[in-house]
Amino acid sequence: MSDQKIITLFKNGHRDKAFRELYKLYPRIEKVIVSKGGTKADASDVFQEALIVLHRNLEKSDFTLTASFYTYLHSVSRFIWKDQQRQFSKQELHDLKTDEVSIFHIVLEEKKYQLAEQAFRELGERCQQLLQWFYLKKMSFKDIAESMQFKSDKIAKNQKYKCLKKAKGIYNTHSKTVQS
Repeated sequence: MSDQKIITLFKNGHRDKAFRELYKLYPRIEKVIVSKGGTKADASDVFQEALIVLHRNLEKSDFTLTASFYTYLHSVSRFIWKDQQRQFSKQELHDLKTDEVSIFHIVLEEKKYQLAEQAFRELGERCQQLLQWFYLKKMSFKDIAESMQFKSDKIAKNQKYKCLKKAKGIYNTHSKTVQS
């Protein structure tokens, strides 16, 4: 199936069919990761992460696939694997082609999303609920205060601030651990 047909499947809500087509590329990606010292399990994990990166980008209205799906997934997988192994030399980063630089930045952005999701999961249940109500459900502080039994909307606003500060602290701790 052509790359354009796979994109059409995604855009028309047939993600399952699109992913089935993309999984046909897995053996070739697995071969690359195994040749770089990884195991089949490593290759599977890396491929899954590459698909997540691809899926998030396909959902963006300004994303344009400038290479084949194989080339794109190969590059993303290679960057994910090297990042996991911390094997980037300064010379390698300097020698990246223009399209590889954008893929490298996409992989770094995905890493930030993962760290943010992890930080959110580590927040207490009340903080998670408060932040979801405020950001996803667009509830007012007054409604949040009533629902969470705070004495006023100012207390709800203060709690949101504390929850965000806690999330940021967790995020920064994890991001320092990842960089070490």
